[in-house]
Amino acid sequence: MLACADGLPNRTVAAQVHVSKNCVGKWRERFRVRRLDGLVDEARPGTPRTVTDDMVVDLITRTLEGPPAHATQWSTRSMAETVEFSKATVSRIWQTFGLQSHRVDTFKLSADPQFIEKVRDIVGLYLNPPDHALVLCLDEKS
Repeated sequence: MLACADGLPNRTVAAQVHVSKNCVGKWRERFRVRRLDGLVDEARPGTPRTVTDDMVVDLITRTLEGPPAHATQWSTRSMAETVEFSKATVSRIWQTFGLQSHRVDTFKLSADPQFIEKVRDIVGLYLNPPDHALVLCLDEKS
């Protein structure tokens, strides 16, 4: 909207922000009609999300804390029963965060109270980096 306010045409703004000119036109029209309220994204089609961020944090914490008492490792089935998700949801979350329950012994759960927020920030950079971003990873291993 700021680029549009400078008088730039849709095609130029679209090229600058790497979207289609139709997308710029849609948001420009929504802003023209509803002002700032028009910039709030509308509800997406499909079933609303049922798994909250806190529920995902709980699943990740359980995975990293170690296996259940009756097994040597978590399976998608046993974790799904414990947290009351579907097996597919557990699998999708594990895959997103690169968790492998059979390799938990190689991880150390951080005692940092801001660990979850830091994980969200870092994973967010990898999954949806800003345009022209360079993400560097430094490890403390010798």
